[in-house]
Amino acid sequence: MNTILINKQNGDILGKQYVLQRLENVFQTLKNGEHILTLKKTVKQRSNNQNAMMWMWFTCLAQDTGATKDDFYDYYREKFLCRTIIINGKETKVTTGTSKLDAVAMTHFLNHVQADAIAEFGVRLPTPEDLYWEEFENYYKRFI
Repeated sequence: MNTILINKQNGDILGKQYVLQRLENVFQTLKNGEHILTLKKTVKQRSNNQNAMMWMWFTCLAQDTGATKDDFYDYYREKFLCRTIIINGKETKVTTGTSKLDAVAMTHFLNHVQADAIAEFGVRLPTPEDLYWEEFENYYKRFI
């Protein structure tokens, strides 16, 4: 199987001639018969920075509430990453871990956590864009 990375930005294929040459080379090596060409958009996994921020947030919440950071991980997974499936007529709850989320889904998860933390626990969780992020990060990263 051949893989060719195609990057489109602002309506143009970057390195278009190179991509076309690679496609031509693949076509020349095909044996007679039917073939399927599949294009798939790449999806970026959640980032290490997103994961580190999540654990700092859970550490902060744990210190403010007396629960553990693992308790908050489980709490928010159950609250925002749980779905119900039906197998053989029986309903079962399935909870996904954050390691299976892509970057966009992880951002949505973190946004939900951030909103819930302020609403339910009165704790404002900062992001790197916030003015006091560096102070927050320096304090809580030592606990994770």
